[in-house]
Amino acid sequence: MYTDTQKEKFMRAAMREAAKAGEKGEVPVGAVIVRDGVVIARGKNERETKKDPAAHAEVVAIRKAGKKLGRWNLSDCDLFVTLEPCVMCSGAIVYSRIRAVYYGADDLRFGCCGTVMDLVGDARFNHRAEVEKGILAEECLLPIQEFFREKRKIGKRRFEET
Repeated sequence: MYTDTQKEKFMRAAMREAAKAGEKGEVPVGAVIVRDGVVIARGKNERETKKDPAAHAEVVAIRKAGKKLGRWNLSDCDLFVTLEPCVMCSGAIVYSRIRAVYYGADDLRFGCCGTVMDLVGDARFNHRAEVEKGILAEECLLPIQEFFREKRKIGKRRFEET
C-alpha cells in the first residue's frame, strides 16, 4: 500500500507529535491518520494536560479525523503511531474501522496489536485492521525510554530526600 519511504515519512510526522507531547510532560507518543496519502489528523498524548484518561494519541487523532471527515467510519484511513496501541486505543481502532495500523515500537506491557494480545486482528469482531510493526522502531522507542528514565530519577531523588 505504502512505500517504505512513505511509511517513514508518516511515522516521522507521528514522531513530531510525540516530541510535542514530551515537551508538555506527557508520555511522548504521537499519531497521525492518513487518507489517500495525506495526513488528515494528528494526535499526541494529552492525558495529563487535559486530565482525560482517554486522551491517548490514537484516540485524539481518531476523534479529529472523524470530525474532519464528518463521519465515524474511517475505513479508508490508516493510523501511524509511534507505540503499539493499548486495549483502549485498539478498541477505538476497531470501532472506527481504521483500515491499517502502522506502529513503531512494541509495547511489551500493554500492546494489543499482537504483542500482549491481538485485539485489532481478532476474528470474533466484525472489523479487523491490518498491522505492520517496527517502522523506525528504535527512533520511536528512544524518547519513551528517556521519559521514563527521567521519571525514575525524579522518583529516586524524592525518595532519597525523605
